[in-house]
Amino acid sequence: MSESLEPPRDLVRPFLFESLDIRGAVVQLNDSWRQMSARRAYAPPVRRLLGEMAAVTTLIASNLKQAGRMTFQLKGSGPIDLLVIDCDEQLRLRGMAHAASDLAAAPVPELLGHGQLALTLDTAGMARPYQSIVPLDGDSVAAIFEHYLSRSEQLPTRLLLAAREDRVAGLFLQKLPDADSRDPDGWNRVQVLADTARTDELLDLPPVKLLSRLFAEEDIRVFDPRHVSYHCPEDQAKIDDMLRSLGQAECEAILREHGAIHIHDELCNHGYRFDAQDVARLFGQPRD
Repeated sequence: MSESLEPPRDLVRPFLFESLDIRGAVVQLNDSWRQMSARRAYAPPVRRLLGEMAAVTTLIASNLKQAGRMTFQLKGSGPIDLLVIDCDEQLRLRGMAHAASDLAAAPVPELLGHGQLALTLDTAGMARPYQSIVPLDGDSVAAIFEHYLSRSEQLPTRLLLAAREDRVAGLFLQKLPDADSRDPDGWNRVQVLADTARTDELLDLPPVKLLSRLFAEEDIRVFDPRHVSYHCPEDQAKIDDMLRSLGQAECEAILREHGAIHIHDELCNHGYRFDAQDVARLFGQPRD
């Protein structure tokens, strides 16, 4: 294994324990995470949980084999009532949180409350999107997703996640069906070694150096990295279509009441403003 000493930026690096039938991946998000969280007044606990969810969603989406989009929604009854991250097969990422603005640090179950984790998967060739919903079960974002993956894929999974203001990271490990026959102690040993990772190592060490530090005695094959980007452009045509669906009379009623129509795309954090001329343009009627 070899890699530059310069910390990598915005990538997923898959790997395989050659002798153990255990697979894994490392993710580190830098610019993509900063762009996603820019101009968002999230309290530190919200930013941390959203960052961890961005890391794990990217890890899971990196396994998409065809064109499509994977969306995870974590809905709870607590002060953080919604976390949404979606990612396509090109690892283009976007996401948002809905929460109180003045949250103090607290255990994850208190922040999220009771709720559910929902996956929506829409890929080319699907007649309709696939959806899977499980209750929130775990005292961390990592534990919630471990439960989800173990239940949905029926393969034991271990996740380590870390987040700070400028970077998020994650380490994914999954036990494949023949692991015990290859080495009965392999899965336990790998988990114990993974648990020695410090938060700063997950965030700052290049993936190959991190793996060499954690699993120095194991035979690991590291695959080529895949680039991750933030992708949430303005979609004027979509907003135009939405207003047309409301109808001219409704749009003009809003104009009379408010002077303009303001729409905020919460997922991408874009704002749209329509005045009387814009509405006339939408409905193909010139105004005096």
